[in-house]
Amino acid sequence: MTLLLIFAAVLLLAVLLSALAHRTVLSTAVVFLVAGFLVGDGMSGVVHVTAQSPVVSSLAELALFAVLFTDGMRVGWADLRAAWKLPGRALGLGLPLTLLVTAVLAHYVAGLGWVESLLIGAILAPTDPVFAAALVGNEKVPARLRHLLNVESGVNDGLALPFVVILLAVVARDDLHLVSIGWELLLGIAIGIAVPWIAIRLERTRWFAVSGQYAPLNAVAIGLLVLALSKVGHANLFLAAFAAGITVATIGHKEREAFEHFGELVAEIFKLAALLVFGALLSPAFFGGITWTGWAFAILALVVARPVALWLSFLRSRLGMREQLAAMWFGPKGFASVVYGLLVLASGVPAAGQIFALSAFTIVLSIVLHSSSDVIVARGFDPQLMPAWQQRLEQRGRRILRMSDPEPDTETGD
Repeated sequence: MTLLLIFAAVLLLAVLLSALAHRTVLSTAVVFLVAGFLVGDGMSGVVHVTAQSPVVSSLAELALFAVLFTDGMRVGWADLRAAWKLPGRALGLGLPLTLLVTAVLAHYVAGLGWVESLLIGAILAPTDPVFAAALVGNEKVPARLRHLLNVESGVNDGLALPFVVILLAVVARDDLHLVSIGWELLLGIAIGIAVPWIAIRLERTRWFAVSGQYAPLNAVAIGLLVLALSKVGHANLFLAAFAAGITVATIGHKEREAFEHFGELVAEIFKLAALLVFGALLSPAFFGGITWTGWAFAILALVVARPVALWLSFLRSRLGMREQLAAMWFGPKGFASVVYGLLVLASGVPAAGQIFALSAFTIVLSIVLHSSSDVIVARGFDPQLMPAWQQRLEQRGRRILRMSDPEPDTETGD
């Protein structure tokens, strides 16, 4: 009850500060993270949570399910087909390259084994647009860049999940059955496709009709049924959620529109609650225990892994250098990484503590740096707010680009 009281108070504070946060370096995500840190055992001790606390695993599970469901609903197959070039590069090349570069850093800088390094790479590969909201939601920012970041962050949570599940099982080294794991993943996808398909087809028969008042609850009912069936059938409920969201977005346009705003709010509440609990697991002793190799890994994971991966992915893409630099920088390690780290910590596998410590520290740095710099970078795309020297540099760059490549840039990504 104390945790609920604190969450309600911080949520109210975040709502009251939301307009200020939208136009300044203040971030609501940081507010919840700091609040959790202050009320946790390491500081005031008002809230007592550990990795083994039921609230941690339950909240992480429900929150990730809700987020993957809404993420999938933002990117139906039609959306992906309409703008696959730039997001396709970021997902098909950028995501695995980010995973591999992060794993190399974890192995050679932090000293983890290769399997553990690949696991931490999978944990830190997904990105979250919530922590770069001023960039993604600013109409002054080129549409193709905003679309790239939105689609990439909406899909990469689900794409990274199978790697996390499989690598976590390999790290556990206890009765590893890849066939069983594969069956759980495939069954989750099957449930995620079948349930919304049947539900939407039933709605369109002459025997059923959904009223406007209950329209947003249609997707809620589908999501809950997918969750329950996945639990009963021992399927991977996270892949089931992601597949269900994509299926609704693909064949149920009305259901998608009716649920979109409501679903985003529900997912956001779960995200913020998970950040509060995540912050409560941290402490001064936790940060004091980070060695110089941990600092080096976290910094390199943010300023090297994604920039190198996306630079290679966008070669010959005709994406402007300023847009490339923005996309390279804004790879915030957000909610999915938080939950994947909590799942590893709760699993109790060998090296779970070290994996969680490194990933958690990197996530904290990412949330602080990315969520406080999105407004600044977004202003660079607004000519009215751009300094004179930057405007002159941009004009020179465009002239050089036109001279070197007279053909128009047709790859818009939209």
